[in-house]
Amino acid sequence: MSELLSEQWQVAAQLGEALKKKSWLLGTAESCTGGLLAGAITAIAGSSQWFDRGFVTYTNEAKMDMLDVNQAALDKFGAVSEEVAIEMAEGVLNNAPLSTCAVSTTGIAGPDGGTAHKPVGLVCFAVSYRKADGIVTLPFSQNFVGDRHQVRVQAVIYAMEITRRIVQEN
Repeated sequence: MSELLSEQWQVAAQLGEALKKKSWLLGTAESCTGGLLAGAITAIAGSSQWFDRGFVTYTNEAKMDMLDVNQAALDKFGAVSEEVAIEMAEGVLNNAPLSTCAVSTTGIAGPDGGTAHKPVGLVCFAVSYRKADGIVTLPFSQNFVGDRHQVRVQAVIYAMEITRRIVQEN
């Protein structure tokens, strides 16, 4: 487990460097990771230079209230879906005007709650960023293996890695 934590800090530092190079501020919207993503980011000294804020929206009501996620999307696709992850990430940018980009996480960390269609370990992500002509959002899904804590830590690392890659490419 300490190897995962070491990797988590390394990836957070790399994300911070990518954001600083672009002078971007990051916001987060977390469900299944429950604040661990923001915690990993703010564990890095100087993260206030590139981290704006985080929303922990564990319930559907919180997703709707804080991030403007539509009830229709929750009803049609479920909270664990790329569609809801997209709305969560875009909701950060709509509610945090200083954030240049945002990453969201929503998934099933377990040990219960999985189905054949959405198994334990499934996490959906979205990364949104501002461009001159609007917001661009890219969704991702990943299946992680392990216990609840391992799924959540792996999801945090993955979220930071995909965000870093998108920041570097844009």
